[in-house]
Amino acid sequence: MKLKFTKMHGLGNDFVVLDGVRQPVDLTPAQLRFLADRHFGIGCDQILLVEAPTRPGIDFRYRIFNADGGEVEQCGNGARCFVRFVHEQGLTGKSEIKVETRNGVIGPRLEANGEVTVDMGEPRFSPADIPFVSDSDAVVQPLAVAGEDVDISVVSMGNPHAVQVVADVDSAPVAVQGPLIENHPQFPQRVNVGFLQVVDRHAARLRVFERGSGETLACGTGACAAAVAGIRRGLLASPVRIGTRGGDLNIAWDGPGQPVLMTGPATTVFSGEIEL
Repeated sequence: MKLKFTKMHGLGNDFVVLDGVRQPVDLTPAQLRFLADRHFGIGCDQILLVEAPTRPGIDFRYRIFNADGGEVEQCGNGARCFVRFVHEQGLTGKSEIKVETRNGVIGPRLEANGEVTVDMGEPRFSPADIPFVSDSDAVVQPLAVAGEDVDISVVSMGNPHAVQVVADVDSAPVAVQGPLIENHPQFPQRVNVGFLQVVDRHAARLRVFERGSGETLACGTGACAAAVAGIRRGLLASPVRIGTRGGDLNIAWDGPGQPVLMTGPATTVFSGEIEL
């Protein structure tokens, strides 16, 4: 079977994007892992699948698969690539679209300067919504990791995040603590792990160990979760420029009951066809 694809990235967080509107796409977890493999396949952090919507009033359905072949709920950098992809492929002429995901509807908008703004919806903080096993809904909670307590803030941006504040992201224990927190028993569906360094009230630096993919150069939902966590802790104020290893994202959040708005670039690298 031959499969057409487009390689894209958002600040170095890279994707294989598949058009499931004009070609049938039904891949097994093994085939997804092959596409994501950087030695034997195309290579990516995640595979994005564009499909026709399943309900009225929506433009597209958006499905996301991690490099390990598992399907997940949300991907912010991918959402920006999604709207650029459907424009470049002639699937829509709208500058703003409504897209259904596994965990709700998002509204990405293509800006005049080529960047993309995504309404990521309202963040959620209840342990049951993450999900996170805890009797407390405190903004900062202790988590036992390798014999020590780590202070985290839990946020759902349609997918689960655990954010901790560190003095310096360059020396943060991302490789050690990342997988331990990702697979911690208090996160029954695993979790994306953010390491946040506050620079000033409107600027921060971030590294994210993503669930099912490992550390990536950028994580859109991770940037949203980190900004929200920093604002709730009184360390940051909206808007916040989040610096990742792949570049900067601008995050705006006006507080409880309001959506998080994420703005940043989306880049097409190349298109091709691969034999499965």
